[in-house]
Amino acid sequence: MKKLANKVAVVTGGNSGIGLATAVLFAQQGAKVAVTGRDEATLTTAIKQIGHDAIGFKSDVSTVANIGLAYQQTAEALGKIDVLVINAGIFVPGSVANFTEEEFDRTSDINFKGVFFSVQKALPYLNDGASVIITSSTLATMGLAGTSAYSATKSAVITLAKAFSVELADRHIRVNVLSPGPIVTPIMTRDGATPEQFEKAKNGMAAKTVIGRMGSSEEMAQGFLYLASDDSRYMLGGELLLDGGMRIK
Repeated sequence: MKKLANKVAVVTGGNSGIGLATAVLFAQQGAKVAVTGRDEATLTTAIKQIGHDAIGFKSDVSTVANIGLAYQQTAEALGKIDVLVINAGIFVPGSVANFTEEEFDRTSDINFKGVFFSVQKALPYLNDGASVIITSSTLATMGLAGTSAYSATKSAVITLAKAFSVELADRHIRVNVLSPGPIVTPIMTRDGATPEQFEKAKNGMAAKTVIGRMGSSEEMAQGFLYLASDDSRYMLGGELLLDGGMRIK
């Protein structure tokens, strides 16, 4: 029995990395899938990889006026939404001494404001009983140099999930977060890192975990599937931590 049979699922930031792996798994588990992303070329590639008649829409969550259109188009094409994964996000590292206002605004606009309004704008298109899942991070409750703005936004969305779950209880909509640890994704090489730099970064992040390695997008996708399906029907306002023990090391 497929866990998401006949359900409509939307994955924001579903054109690469964790979002793409999640969309692929959801489609394999019977969902009708729509993904969003800022880059049209990677969206086209992602839709082909997902298969199962998946659809995609170009969308930038930092622009509130654009958010609702993707949900409307999904509902018109596939039906009202049963699963919403809010995964679009960015990581801008920098010390508190040198972090710019532009970097701060960009980080919070996408990772915090974008999440808030992604839920708000989805409400008319969500079925009662829907599952909403927000991507947070193990860094949400850690103090790691150079990540203050990013970590704060990821902490904020954990609080959003709790408050949203209470507000939406009358519609039986569950809102939870999944917090990944260090994961191998395309973002690690997107800025032109050499293979040597990539390996150094990967080894450094792996060393911060108890398990001794970085995680994979496919492992995160399994967590999203749990939160999307009825397996987690008693979980709301909660956090699923998949970080290889980074937070406890």
